[in-house]
Amino acid sequence: MRTKYQLRLTAAQASELRTHLFPGDDKEAVALALCGRRHGGDVHVLAVHKIFFVPHDRCERDPLYIRWPTEMGRPLYEEAMRRHMAVLKIHSHPGYFRQFSDVDDNSDQELFSSLHGWTDDRLPHASAVMLPNGEIFARVITHEMSFEPINRILIAGDDITFFDYEIVERDIAANDLRTAQAFGEKTVSLLNSLRVGVVGCSGTGSWVVEQLARLGVGELFLVDPDIVERKNLNRIVNSTLRHAVDQTAKVHALKSAISTMGARTQVTAFHANLFEVDVLRRLATCDVVFGCMDSVDGRDILNRLAAFYIIPYFDLGVRLDADGKGSVNIACGSVHFLLPGGSSLLSRKVYTPEGLRVATLRRTNPEQFESELAEGYIKGVKVESPAVISVNGMCATLAVNNFLARLHPFRIESNSEIRHQWFDLVNGIFGNTHDGAACRMLQPYVGRGDMEPFLDCYLG
Repeated sequence: MRTKYQLRLTAAQASELRTHLFPGDDKEAVALALCGRRHGGDVHVLAVHKIFFVPHDRCERDPLYIRWPTEMGRPLYEEAMRRHMAVLKIHSHPGYFRQFSDVDDNSDQELFSSLHGWTDDRLPHASAVMLPNGEIFARVITHEMSFEPINRILIAGDDITFFDYEIVERDIAANDLRTAQAFGEKTVSLLNSLRVGVVGCSGTGSWVVEQLARLGVGELFLVDPDIVERKNLNRIVNSTLRHAVDQTAKVHALKSAISTMGARTQVTAFHANLFEVDVLRRLATCDVVFGCMDSVDGRDILNRLAAFYIIPYFDLGVRLDADGKGSVNIACGSVHFLLPGGSSLLSRKVYTPEGLRVATLRRTNPEQFESELAEGYIKGVKVESPAVISVNGMCATLAVNNFLARLHPFRIESNSEIRHQWFDLVNGIFGNTHDGAACRMLQPYVGRGDMEPFLDCYLG
């Protein structure tokens, strides 16, 4: 199996690099970055963690080349060696030269042969070029000093941007035609190439999976530990009585449905708990993740994963509160778009630190807590099979359209103004808001990648 390589950075990081690399004098400039890794398996990810801007006045700069004192990066090299991280060199091509030059080859050979001599993990480092329009292309330099292309570069911002070394060429299938007409063949081609994770495959999750498969997403990673039961047949899209009788895992039921509909989407089903390290490591290879869970600790761990590996994350939630008189006070849904390096569900006050602590302790030490009433969807009453499929579908559709708008912006308002969308069916209100400052808890971990303990927390 040939390893594919990815480079990921936040939109804020890309903007800072562009400002430094193109100061307005049409001469090359250079920067270094410390990158976290996700290594092993079919995808090796490099995620930008920390940037060192090589001062312009310390370099010999020209429109076609740059010479700079590589020893200036020594503290970064030492940190990479100490923390088993990667070093990225990125410089500019002001003249839009869309490939590495012979000068670049010689420069990379010199720098990275020295770096590989320092490190003993035999893992690759990387070199990249940014063009004036912000486009980036890159390659890894292996321990054997061979150059391998970085297949995909992700810039995670309000607009989700991909630069691919190899554009996946697929004929647009008949069931993709309507999507192509609405959003263009470029969007369909990009969807075909994406690996998307969906965590939670019940009410909202099954709707998300259905729409992503019919839109032509190339790969889906589905995660859910539960089986299909009779009581939830009326809210899990594509579930059947046979699934309930056979106690089929929800993820396997959805995988079978996708196969039956004739979609070309490849599905990997994880009938497992999200808190298993192997599952989280596989999700770290996804280009985008959707979280469709009720649990506070599950939503929090996905938010951490998205920060550590720079993954755009859509969080979905539905809430119904009974009024005690046969009706409801609240019937609402919410979609949060979480940017790595931006605010988090915690800083947006979706839950509190105490709520997270209690949820985590209940999961890891259940004997310390008494059993609580399982109320399900409708808070205040116990309902086995609530009629919520339409609310779930509305929330899922809101999330998927939000996703499409970030891949191929079409909204009048900037995507930065629509980081939280919500609806209130009781009062007939639909709204959206932007969010505030970056999460102080997660900010230090952006792009950190693999470490021990995994995600720097106790998973239980």
